[in-house]
Amino acid sequence: MTAWRPTASAESLQHRARILGRIRAFFAARGVVEIQTPLLTESGVTDVHIEGVATESPAGWLRTSPEYFHKRLLAAGFGDLYELGTVFRRDEAGRNHQPEFTLLEWYRVGWDWRSLANEAVELIAHCLDIHPDQRPVRWLSWNDCFREYLDIDALAARVDELDTLADDAPDGLPRDGLLDWLFATRIQPRFNADGMTIVHDYPASQAALARLSEENPAVAERFEVFLGTSELANGYRELCDPAEQLQRFLRDNRIRRQNGQLEMPVDEKLLAALDEGLPECSGVALGFDRLLMAARGADSIDQGVAFAHQPTF
Repeated sequence: MTAWRPTASAESLQHRARILGRIRAFFAARGVVEIQTPLLTESGVTDVHIEGVATESPAGWLRTSPEYFHKRLLAAGFGDLYELGTVFRRDEAGRNHQPEFTLLEWYRVGWDWRSLANEAVELIAHCLDIHPDQRPVRWLSWNDCFREYLDIDALAARVDELDTLADDAPDGLPRDGLLDWLFATRIQPRFNADGMTIVHDYPASQAALARLSEENPAVAERFEVFLGTSELANGYRELCDPAEQLQRFLRDNRIRRQNGQLEMPVDEKLLAALDEGLPECSGVALGFDRLLMAARGADSIDQGVAFAHQPTF
């Protein structure tokens, strides 16, 4: 039997270690401090697209991201920080997903989201030994993606128009679900395979924890970085308003109730940190295992993980 063997080769794991070293060197040169935060959280997250892994003793959830801990550090005055650590998400398995994976997350105090998106591109190029001329970077608003590839104004499109375009989507998807389906199946696969694409100005309904644009409140100051057709990073100018954040948590839970999902506790400590005062900042999370996939030219995320597994919880 070979079930005991690692899923990644020794060469792949050595390459993994080298890229981890490159990331740490990148941030050390820029004065960004590496930190470690707990894997076990009291509240989990309310995000309707993410399901956490519950624990019984002690009761809580394995973290889906270190974001809330990072913001509490920032509110306490820590300054620029990053973390390379394990996160967990239920029901995520496939060529590009593992239920347990390594996430790189970092925050820059006083930075706008565009500056952080540029730094994310620089980090990816640094890790993959890419010269800027080798990977052209294209900036494209979320709505312009729909205009260019599907010839529609997605911010104004009716649900029946989206239904017609997404004729292969699962039944019963809400408006945002249809938009996500169209983006993932009609737009993302058509990005330049040899370049990077920064998609920005996502609709306000998909703001997550991002601040809405002061120039156009219909969109959020959120971006994603795609290497070829693979999404690597998701970032934004951080929402600092505790009242608005609470309303978003409550809205998430209303949608969870409607969907038959488990309602999640609101993270009161995060809200207290925001009330104390989160400094103006931007943050981004990057899937490290996907970055390694790109570096290796791997067909599956399993090839860069020492012991990949399918979810059993």
